[in-house]
Amino acid sequence: MLPKLSFIIGGAASGKSSYAEGLLTAHQGPKTYLASAQAFDSEMENKISRHKVSRGGGWTTIEEPVDVGPIFEDANADSAILFDCATLWLSNLFLANRETSSEFEKLLDALAQCPAPVVVVSNEVGAGIVPADAMSRDFRETHGRLNQKIAAQADYAALVVAGLPLHLKGAAPQ
Repeated sequence: MLPKLSFIIGGAASGKSSYAEGLLTAHQGPKTYLASAQAFDSEMENKISRHKVSRGGGWTTIEEPVDVGPIFEDANADSAILFDCATLWLSNLFLANRETSSEFEKLLDALAQCPAPVVVVSNEVGAGIVPADAMSRDFRETHGRLNQKIAAQADYAALVVAGLPLHLKGAAPQ
């Protein structure tokens, strides 16, 4: 049984998306893959295509780069949602010059109100070197605050490294 809110965090290519997808394999109801990625170039188009193929059938995919709240609010209680990923969603907010504090609150409220279990995937961007430019430092700091807020609200949280989950909070879903 899935917790109401699960938070899966890890570095790039850590296996976090595959782990998150695996959490939903036993779910008997409809499964929605809420994708925030935008294909700005052929490399990203290929990555999105590979993700779709690797997760296989049985998913309804919704591609929404910014306004994700209504998807959570309109979900059915028998469904489950995988939101991949909060990092790209935040990047999209930055690109759209959206004010992040109010967007964070809207997201957290939508997650709290969602009648379906949700698994949120995010990148850990604070473990590397301090970025050289102000915008990158601002993104890193803002993203760290977002991750902390989601983790605080989550019933279950795991850090994925080399495809292996380190359980941080709550009991691992069975």
